[in-house]
Amino acid sequence: MEPFERGLFDWPLRHPFETFRRFVDEGMIKVDEFMEGDELVVRADLPGVDPERDVDISIVDGALCIRAERRQEEKVASGNVRRSELRYGTFSRTLPLPSNAKEGDIKARYRDGILEVRAPVAQNGDTRSKVPVERG
Repeated sequence: MEPFERGLFDWPLRHPFETFRRFVDEGMIKVDEFMEGDELVVRADLPGVDPERDVDISIVDGALCIRAERRQEEKVASGNVRRSELRYGTFSRTLPLPSNAKEGDIKARYRDGILEVRAPVAQNGDTRSKVPVERG
């Protein structure tokens, strides 16, 4: 029995990269990120969330931050046996935006478990804006 016990307890030490990958993957939203015309498109896999209540999208220091919370409860009753399973957790992902992204025009839509965020990106030469000078 000792080899089995030792194997269970030293597994993380023998496979540190696998342990780290699992730890990171559990709380990270999986995304596809690509350019489509003049827009950066980010599609995030978020099944089982209520987009109005459980999803927060913000722009922080030039990065797109997506945070979601999943709360699912399953109750099963069969005769004298009752079982209740809760699945919950917070997931997030932060992605850098291009320096010429038009942050004020970013739009998001949720459909069929996929959150799609579209960030318009200014063409070269479009990143300037006029700053008015007041007389003083």
